[in-house]
Amino acid sequence: MFIARVTGSVVSTQKVASMTGHKLLVVEPYRLEEKKRNKLVTTGRTFIAVDTLGAGENDFVLITQGSSARLTPETKSLPIDAVIIGIVDRVHIDKASVYSRD
Repeated sequence: MFIARVTGSVVSTQKVASMTGHKLLVVEPYRLEEKKRNKLVTTGRTFIAVDTLGAGENDFVLITQGSSARLTPETKSLPIDAVIIGIVDRVHIDKASVYSRD
């Protein structure tokens, strides 16, 4: 599982039938800044993830990948390898807040 920020969406009118009606979002994984460890910074990568929660652009979300992405009731029969399983409200590291949705 990892934290990512929603940076966009994907529209695909031609796809396998099981994917019809599923929202696809572009997500960019984030990590803890290495030296000061006081903020989240991008990893510079992007993924496409199925949104099961109604996340929006700029939200920080929890992502699971691989076979684990198909372990939710909503995704068990989908041909996917990344799914949004949570919308992040706050991140605390070493008793300090490094992110707050407020």
